[in-house]
Amino acid sequence: MRSTITGAAGAYRFTLLAGAACLAMPGVALAQDAEPEAGDPEASNVIIVTASKREQTLQETPISVSVTSGEVLEQAQIRDVLDLQTVVPSLRVSQLQSASATTFIIRGFGNGDNNFGIEPSVGVFIDGVFRSRSAAALSDLNMVSRIEVLNGPQSTLFGKNASAGVISVVTKEPQYEFGGLVEASYGNYNAVVLKGEVTGPIAENIAFSIDGSYNRRDGYARITNLNTDTSDRNRWAARGQLLIEPTPDFKVRIIGDYAKIDESCCLVSTLVAGPTAPAIFAVGGALSTDFFSYNTFLSQKPLNTVDNYGGSIQADWSTGALTFTSITAYRELKNFLDQDVDFTSADVVTETRDQQVNTFTQELRLTSDFDGPINFLLGGFYFDESISQDSRLTTGADTRTFFALLTGNPATFNGVEAALGLPQGAIFSPGLLTAEQYSMDNTAWSVFGTIDFEPIDGLVFTGGFNYTDDKKDFALAGQAFDELANINLVDAFITGATVANPALPDVFTRAQFQALPGAVQQQLLAAATNPATNPLLGLSPFQFQPPFLSIPNAVEPGQTRDDKFTYLLRAAYQVSNEINVYASYATGFKASSINLSRDSRPAFGDYIPGPGRSRFAAPASPITNAGLAVANLGTGSRFAGPENAEVYELGVKAQWQGFGFNLALFDQTIKGFQSFLFTGTGFQLNNAGQQSVKGFEFDSNVSPTPGLVFNFAATYLDPKFDSFTQSPVGNLTGARPGGIPEWNLRVAATHTHEFGSSGTKLVSRLDYSHESNVNINNGLPTFNTALGNTRIFEREVNLVNGSMTLQLENGLEVGVWARNLLEDQYIITVFDGVAQSGTVSGYPSQPRTYGGIVRFKF
Repeated sequence: MRSTITGAAGAYRFTLLAGAACLAMPGVALAQDAEPEAGDPEASNVIIVTASKREQTLQETPISVSVTSGEVLEQAQIRDVLDLQTVVPSLRVSQLQSASATTFIIRGFGNGDNNFGIEPSVGVFIDGVFRSRSAAALSDLNMVSRIEVLNGPQSTLFGKNASAGVISVVTKEPQYEFGGLVEASYGNYNAVVLKGEVTGPIAENIAFSIDGSYNRRDGYARITNLNTDTSDRNRWAARGQLLIEPTPDFKVRIIGDYAKIDESCCLVSTLVAGPTAPAIFAVGGALSTDFFSYNTFLSQKPLNTVDNYGGSIQADWSTGALTFTSITAYRELKNFLDQDVDFTSADVVTETRDQQVNTFTQELRLTSDFDGPINFLLGGFYFDESISQDSRLTTGADTRTFFALLTGNPATFNGVEAALGLPQGAIFSPGLLTAEQYSMDNTAWSVFGTIDFEPIDGLVFTGGFNYTDDKKDFALAGQAFDELANINLVDAFITGATVANPALPDVFTRAQFQALPGAVQQQLLAAATNPATNPLLGLSPFQFQPPFLSIPNAVEPGQTRDDKFTYLLRAAYQVSNEINVYASYATGFKASSINLSRDSRPAFGDYIPGPGRSRFAAPASPITNAGLAVANLGTGSRFAGPENAEVYELGVKAQWQGFGFNLALFDQTIKGFQSFLFTGTGFQLNNAGQQSVKGFEFDSNVSPTPGLVFNFAATYLDPKFDSFTQSPVGNLTGARPGGIPEWNLRVAATHTHEFGSSGTKLVSRLDYSHESNVNINNGLPTFNTALGNTRIFEREVNLVNGSMTLQLENGLEVGVWARNLLEDQYIITVFDGVAQSGTVSGYPSQPRTYGGIVRFKF
């Protein structure tokens, strides 16, 4: 492998890099883990990253990667990955229904994390350990050395495939010199943040570190009718590390951590109060109508708790030019939420969800560092995960009256109950509406690696591969307790008509209906599906949660089996001491995802419903033939098939004294992109035929004078659904996917003023992030599609953040900070009102936050 610093040219290049090391990009900051060489005071300024699983300078790394240093995290008051997007333009992070429901999107690709059966397209790794669900990556960022965001598929470097990209968090190792910090911050909404870390030696070859954080804040939103707040912060985390180095060639790093979240999240406001709103008010309820008032109405305060803990052991052994690495990890994640999901103060429906995820991972890696022209990385990865979930929907005291008012007759359900022989008061009675039990076991293994060939100095050809074998076994069961949802309205009419007609045999089953003469079947079916003759059909909108077929069953095995070979081809060339260029082609893969929700339904073909979801008139199908069909069974998707990604990329990385830039042009496509969308009463998961994006990423730094750094970064995206005929909102082929802005811009200025030779510094930072105006989505299944409404909601983001910190020579730091300084307001996302046709709800952006901070480093 070519050395980082070689000969006279290398010395010149080192000077350039050392001068560039203080240029903190907005999201491309400089990081360093290696020890400085003895007698070389500037060595610690070399930019070192491990995006390629080897230590290289940022400019040498032939990957589109953004790096945010721990120093930038401190200055910008970035406490968790939610705020990371304000300094990384290619990354978007959205927190939605709860504190644990977070979606990571890179270059416009990402999947909703409101369903634990969906494997993320963007992989999150913390100290080399894969966090399989975003809820396991949301604790406050402590002792962070750097965060690397790798764009595009990364299967040849990370054993767990990530079809869209990787977020890699690298924390500080324990040190043999005693030191640490304590920090306290106070801000508006009574925000209190306490952080601390300490590190030092235990023995000559053993070092330790302990860190912890406590983060509490009142909610910035108010539940008016309950006189309490929501969208608060209440979390803490602790971690301990041991670094053991028995010999200079052998190192063991042991990490154990625990993080707790106990919060009320998240604020939902109403954008459009539909025709159901008067019924909400009629039962004594209310809903928010001023979207950015930060006032809401709920029947109960939302509750969300997350327990996230685990440990890892990393062992590195070097022998000559070879290094063996083993990372063994076990983690547990417990997520519980209990919230009002109709988002009004009427007591209509609440949801409880109790989830647990247990994950074991093992990675083995062998890397070389030969002087010759060939070097390699070879790795193996094993993943074993189990998921369990118990969920339920509960109807409240106002449910029956609310829905009865929507029919136009408060006594409607009484008449229906009498006609169908149901107990009076049975329909929408208070209590359980549904109960569901889900489980999934996922085992996967992969072999991956890269080979670098450097025929002449500065020219490197790279080939990489990954073979993954993925197995998922899942089980879903549920109970629908509402009597109306358990009755098919077409079949009920047919039964009533035959019982009332002495000339016809009574029909109570599909076999009895199929035994009738064909002409009689057609006559009965025509009357049963005609609203003019079957008044029961008007009740179909109130069958919100019909029974669903449990799986596995005789037709559906409850299994997915995927395997895939992916690869990378790349050429990189150092044009001069200042300029590096590269060109690459890579493929990526993500295994099938499972719809662990009450909206999980058999695939069309396994079951074919009759008109109006009739079982009597259902054509022959495997599920019907096996006698498995339940009332009102429809079709949809139990799971979405794999995603297959490919990306063409050209890149230039250049650095001169006081100026540098990185540019990447890409054409990225994902075939079978796993689309996940809330439909108003459930979630639909299916594959888009193909989604692509063309664009570029650019970042630059300029230091016109010592102590002053300007940074500019931009991402341009031109996405398209190349094929998506079966979306929940119709055929989207040729359309631009919603929610992906054309431009993402990040600008920052950092000024460091030194007070003579005293060692005292004043560090001031101002940054601005912008997302151009974009349609939030391609329409809503009910508001736009079913109701024929053409209104599409838009979002534009303009955030200004700032900080100023006085750093004294003795380690004491005092500062002030503000996020969203100009109080920009925008819609994060929107969704169909739950069981409220024509209503549109959404999540408003956070208001301005600010505060002061005191930090002492020792």
